[in-house]
Amino acid sequence: MKDVIIVGGGLAGLSAAWRLKSHDILLLESDDRVGGRVVSEKRGDYWLNWGGHVYAGEGSATDELFKSVGVHSQSVPGKLTAMSLNGKLLLNGRVELYPFRVPMSWKSRLALLCTGAKVRAGVIKYGRVAKRKTSEDYSVRQQRVFDFMNDKTFSEFTGELPEDADAIFRPTVSRSTGDPEQISAGAGIGYFDMIWNKSTGLSRIIMGGPSTLTEDIACTLGERVKLNSAVSEVIQHEDHVTVQYTQNGETHRVDARYIIMATPAPITRKVVKNIDPEMGNALDQVTYGPHVSASFLTGETGPQIWDDVYSFATPKRSFDILIHNSNVVHSQSEERKPGSSFMTFSPAGRGKKLLDKSEEEIIKIYLDDLNEIFPGFSEHVVEAHVKKFPLGSAYVFPGRGKIQPLLTKPDRRLYLAGDYLGTLYTETAIQTGFTAAQNINDLLNYQN
Repeated sequence: MKDVIIVGGGLAGLSAAWRLKSHDILLLESDDRVGGRVVSEKRGDYWLNWGGHVYAGEGSATDELFKSVGVHSQSVPGKLTAMSLNGKLLLNGRVELYPFRVPMSWKSRLALLCTGAKVRAGVIKYGRVAKRKTSEDYSVRQQRVFDFMNDKTFSEFTGELPEDADAIFRPTVSRSTGDPEQISAGAGIGYFDMIWNKSTGLSRIIMGGPSTLTEDIACTLGERVKLNSAVSEVIQHEDHVTVQYTQNGETHRVDARYIIMATPAPITRKVVKNIDPEMGNALDQVTYGPHVSASFLTGETGPQIWDDVYSFATPKRSFDILIHNSNVVHSQSEERKPGSSFMTFSPAGRGKKLLDKSEEEIIKIYLDDLNEIFPGFSEHVVEAHVKKFPLGSAYVFPGRGKIQPLLTKPDRRLYLAGDYLGTLYTETAIQTGFTAAQNINDLLNYQN
């Protein structure tokens, strides 16, 4: 009998396994690789990336994991507030003055100024609510964040906006994979806080690409990680848990003292057969939005307008944001190295429109937009690939805070982990993986 079985080899499951690696554990992953929505591939000095690209900093669970695994990270370099709208590319200057530098109606400018002031006031309030108190458990703080302005949508908070004003706010909010009409006002404001306050939230990148972290963990765990292992059934008994999974066409059953379900909420709900009814009902309410992303490798040989920019907001495009992954390499090079790497990100409604299209169709759509932002961009492209994530991320909807206590308490021998249990994406995944593992670790040590 195993001590612990962990279902799901994404960031949450790997973090749990890392903390439990001194015990007899088994990690089951249905895919042929670990990482889940953390996925990157090295290309010489650069890397292609399709998923989580920024991570929490000093003092976080992420920081603890980085240091213990030995992964090198650094602060995101360059500009984070570039924007392309209505044929104008803005790279410098104060964000508050962007409405006066982009072609748009005065009605849109006025709406942007008024709504911007309203959002900034909300960000100040959010900062007070989200600030962690001394010796406070992260889950208490997380509940406060969930409850902040959780009674209305972001669209209800801003009111109806003119097209250009709406277009500027929408890409920031929808990065959560929920559109402004779907996510709560507090969640939308929290996302602006994450973007505007570089010293808090998610502000670091992993050198060599995010998969450096997940692959290093899996390498250390070795044969305790089983890929291509699809779990079909989890049943809790009085003193153990039984897991049934299929690998290479063969069905296996294995018992363990405890189990961590580090899979998306719908999958957990489907495979755990005798789950606590209240927890099951809460899992049913967790709502996901899709995202589609593409990664581009270019081969230009000289300096480019994008060299000192990390992210571009791209309202009215097929993607909401463009991430310049090679920015960190260019920022550290005395001479500008040839080529660059980029990621386009289409969450929520934009992602939904692309899910049924082929890779070739999506790349063409993206390149049409990229050529308008950077004339001649497609001439530099040497490699391009698309990945689709129908279950992109779970977004915070009005009323989400009410089900949090039902999701964070264990169900007998079962613990949950995953980024859907909080609002800080990769940090939430790691923190909940750590927490589930530590709770089980305490029980195992007590029993021994």
